[in-house]
Amino acid sequence: MKVAKGKKGFGFPVVDSNPCMARSVKELVTGMGSSGFQATKLAEAARISREIFSDRECFTFLSFTANMVASGLRGAIAETIRRGLVDAVVTTGGAIDHDFIKSFEPYFIGDFNADDAALHRKGVNRLGNVFIPTARYELFEKKVQPVFGRVCKRQKTIAPSRLVAEMAGEIRDKNSFLYWCRQKKVPVYSPCLIDSALGLQLHFFRQDHPDFIIDELADLRELAPLVLLAKRTGAIVLGGGPSKHFTIASNILRGGLDKAVYVTTASEWDGSLSGAETREAKSWGKIKEKAREVTVHGDATILYPLLLAAAT
Repeated sequence: MKVAKGKKGFGFPVVDSNPCMARSVKELVTGMGSSGFQATKLAEAARISREIFSDRECFTFLSFTANMVASGLRGAIAETIRRGLVDAVVTTGGAIDHDFIKSFEPYFIGDFNADDAALHRKGVNRLGNVFIPTARYELFEKKVQPVFGRVCKRQKTIAPSRLVAEMAGEIRDKNSFLYWCRQKKVPVYSPCLIDSALGLQLHFFRQDHPDFIIDELADLRELAPLVLLAKRTGAIVLGGGPSKHFTIASNILRGGLDKAVYVTTASEWDGSLSGAETREAKSWGKIKEKAREVTVHGDATILYPLLLAAAT
C-alpha cells in the first residue's frame, strides 16, 4: 500500500473511526483504512479485491482450506462464485467432502473446550467449535459411492476436477460452493484430493475397481494454458496449505500473479508457506515484483465476509 507523505515525510493521519455512522459495510471497511494495524490492511485488501473482481481480463483464483467450509464461511464462498467473480477454485479434499455433506445434513456449533474423549464416545468429531457427527461420514459414503460407480462405467481415468463436477451434480443446496461451481462452470482444482474423507472413499472404491484412476496431472495440463494465456491473473487466498501453494505456484511460468490478497492466521517466523506473506512470494516469482498485494492477519470467518461485502 502506498502511503501519502505529508510535509514532514509522515504518512496520512490516523483517523478515529465511528462504525455506528457507516451506512454500509463498504463505507465501514473503507473508513477502517485510516485506523492502523490490520484494519488498514483489510481496507487495502478490499480495494485490491475490487480491482480483481471488476477486471474482466483478469483470470481470478479463489483459494481456501477445508476448515472454512465446515464453518458458515461456506456461504460467502458460494456467493463469490454465484456472482461470477472467480474463474477457478483451488481447495483441499476436505473442503469438498464438507461441502457435499452439508448439502444434505447440517453441522453444529459446539464449544472449543468440550470434553473430546466424551465427544468421541458419542460419535461426534470436533473441528474447533464446530461439531460433526460421525454419522455424517456414513451419509457421505452412501451418497458418493454411487457417483464413483457411474463415472467408472463411463471412463476408467478421470481428472480430480471432473470427478468433483460429477459429485456437484448431486447437490441442490444453493449454499454449496460446489453447486455454484457446476452452475457457473468454474473448475475446482484440488492438489491433495486423497488427504480427506473423499480420498478414503476413493480408496475403498479402488479395492473393487483397481483400474479406476484419478489423473491429478490432468488438472495441471488444463490449468497451465489458462494461466499462461491470461492477460492478468489475481488471487484471493484464504488460509494456507496446498491450496495456497498450488494457486501461487501455478503462476510461476507467467512471472507471477498481478494482484494478490492473503488472509491468514499463521506466522511467517517458522518458514511455513501458510504464514508466508505476499512479499516472500515475490522472491519465488509467484507474485510479480510490482504486483498490487497485501497480507491481512486474522480469522477469515470474520474478515472475508467484510472483504467480500466491501469489494462488491
